[in-house]
Amino acid sequence: MSSSNATNNTPAAPSWLDAGAGWAAPTTGHDGAQVPATEPEPPAAPASASANWPSSSPSRPAAPAPERFLAEPPLTRAEPVGRSASSSAASSSAAPADPPPAPAHRDPVASEDPQAFRPAWDEQTGVLSGVVRERRARPQQGWRHFAYQLTGGRWNPGLSEAEARLRDQLQKIRTPLPGPHSVVVGSIKGGIGKTTVSALLGLALAEYRGDRVIAMDANPDAGTLGDRLVGETLAAKTTVRDLLYALDEIRAHTDLAGYTHLAGRLQVLTSEQEPELSETFSAADYEAALRLLARYYNAIITDSGTGIVHSAMQGSLRHADSLVIVGAPTNDGASRAARTFRWLAANGYRHLTEDAVVVLSYDRHSPDIDDRVIRDFFAERCRAVIVLPPDPHLQAGGIIDFDALTPAARDAALELAATVAEGFQGRRTHGLASHGFRTPPTDPGGPR
Repeated sequence: MSSSNATNNTPAAPSWLDAGAGWAAPTTGHDGAQVPATEPEPPAAPASASANWPSSSPSRPAAPAPERFLAEPPLTRAEPVGRSASSSAASSSAAPADPPPAPAHRDPVASEDPQAFRPAWDEQTGVLSGVVRERRARPQQGWRHFAYQLTGGRWNPGLSEAEARLRDQLQKIRTPLPGPHSVVVGSIKGGIGKTTVSALLGLALAEYRGDRVIAMDANPDAGTLGDRLVGETLAAKTTVRDLLYALDEIRAHTDLAGYTHLAGRLQVLTSEQEPELSETFSAADYEAALRLLARYYNAIITDSGTGIVHSAMQGSLRHADSLVIVGAPTNDGASRAARTFRWLAANGYRHLTEDAVVVLSYDRHSPDIDDRVIRDFFAERCRAVIVLPPDPHLQAGGIIDFDALTPAARDAALELAATVAEGFQGRRTHGLASHGFRTPPTDPGGPR
């Protein structure tokens, strides 16, 4: 029987049987036994007999049904249910198609976002990077925090722009300090917000750093830093003058703590409130106090007096590592700040002005002033310009509570602290370290 007759007279085998993955209905042999309609071609069978095998010859007994035909295999996508007989016949007469090529290996993270797991080996440094997948930081504020908590952390919308800015500020504020660092806050003009800026800077640094921070009032004319941080009554109990009298008695940080006041985590050394005594606070007095503080504190903030030519101010400038100049978006406030820049540059402190931070206090401002001109002027001459917006809590003149600030004022204070802290490393030291003000290897006071 030819191959064409076999196709016309016998049922067509399904295509999924040709692929060896299916099952055909059994047919009845000459002796009534059930045999499969089609069986795989035996290896030794000649090619001419493959179309008609198995034959119906009586000499070949019917084979029992193999167990592999007892269970119906699952249908494949290549053979839809209910196809026509003609399509079945066509597929059976055609030569079996080559099996589809195996899909190429696909990197399970090739199409993922840029934070995907991509280890990279640096041949130059011999460092394997990218081993740990980056994950979104857990939000702590607003609806994003609520969504994260509500879903048990399964959905993380990430940080908002404001929260990401806050984290960046705090990371900068925590810049490590290799040794004591002196920050001087000054201005030629009085009543411009210099003491307020000193207090905000000290509170922000002390709150978010792990080391010791102290703010010292070096105003020779009865300064008000203590009033703004601990109150007038407490500030007058012990002052820098008391500390100078007891310099030889201080052997540890616990001894020094008896002469300072605590505002949050910020230590405060207040100035003498009696005018006849405060006038005697000289550069030598300032240097003696600074040398002692440098043994026990990492960041020392000096609130200088009005002007820059008095003795204590000259002492603070000689040992300054960072400088903050306070101005205002007014004609006189900006003019006095500009004069401060010019005097410092002409008297050997150009290095401080180039790395200085200018704070423009907006307690006083006028729509008649183009403040952009003022900001651009200072931005070309210093490292950064910070705008301190008006704040009712600060304008009251009482004890400063950092938590009572408006969000804009609090952000400005943190931005000031972050900008100043960026100068803690990576810049040449001109102040304390160059004059031998270094923290001893063993601090008798121990860690805070």
